[in-house]
Amino acid sequence: MVYIDSVVAVAREKNDRGTDGSAEYNPIGVASGRFTQATGASTKMRQFLFVFLAVTGFVVAVDGFLVEPYRIEVTHSSVQAPLAGPLKIAHLSDLHSSGLGRRERQLLGLLDAEQPDIIVITGDTVTRGNHYDNIRPILSHMHAPLGVWLVRGNWENDYRLHNERAFYSQLGVHFLLNEARPIRSDIWLAGLDDSSSGTPDLDAALSAVPQGAYVIAAFHAPAFFDNIAGHVPLVLAGHTHGGQVRLPLVPVFWLPRGSGRFLEGWYADRGSRMYVSRGIGTTFLPIRFLCPPELSIIIVGP
Repeated sequence: MVYIDSVVAVAREKNDRGTDGSAEYNPIGVASGRFTQATGASTKMRQFLFVFLAVTGFVVAVDGFLVEPYRIEVTHSSVQAPLAGPLKIAHLSDLHSSGLGRRERQLLGLLDAEQPDIIVITGDTVTRGNHYDNIRPILSHMHAPLGVWLVRGNWENDYRLHNERAFYSQLGVHFLLNEARPIRSDIWLAGLDDSSSGTPDLDAALSAVPQGAYVIAAFHAPAFFDNIAGHVPLVLAGHTHGGQVRLPLVPVFWLPRGSGRFLEGWYADRGSRMYVSRGIGTTFLPIRFLCPPELSIIIVGP
């Protein structure tokens, strides 16, 4: 009996050790070790991703709220036209101003540097509420040889100003509402009401324009371009804010009603060209990302 027990013990010992006396391969133990290593690597990867996303979110927030909304980009473009001489236009839109602040002072400095012949503002100068006193300082500081001209946006229609023509006149601003005025002997500027919130009247706006005059039309919401294309050679619009927040490879999150198929920049149809400005200010949230505010300088001429 003792002999049998000894044989069994030796057999068990051999089974537990290799032929060279080393410990035998244990698949369960090895798998357990590998699982522990994999779990550790996975935890480190999750930690890395968390830190990466947190840092990225912080950078995006700082840029979107504190940097980009105040970094006005000046864009330059030109349009061929049969004019006696060139016309330099400063096109502004969507100021949404709360007063003469950091962004407004930067804009005025850029206008002084560019020295345009005319300044055209395509609506939405005010912010939420009937706070027209907030835009007095910035409008009164704008000057150009051929004047400062303004049309309504949806915010001006939503918060209608009593005696608005007199209000703008006191600030040295020419207000256009479904009408046209000569800015030079060979150029007329037609200003229309906002199509997304008002009643634009193209026939009334162009009724006084003499035949052969070069016409520049200004209105707020760019979707109206489909109605005016073919009637005037050049159109200025805004309203879209360029999307305001743009992400790579991702469609635009939001566009206001009246934007139509337009976002920013140049469009052409039936012999007419339209420039849609990204605007100066912001709406709803004071954020811009990959879509800086814009002062558009357009030179029209031979």
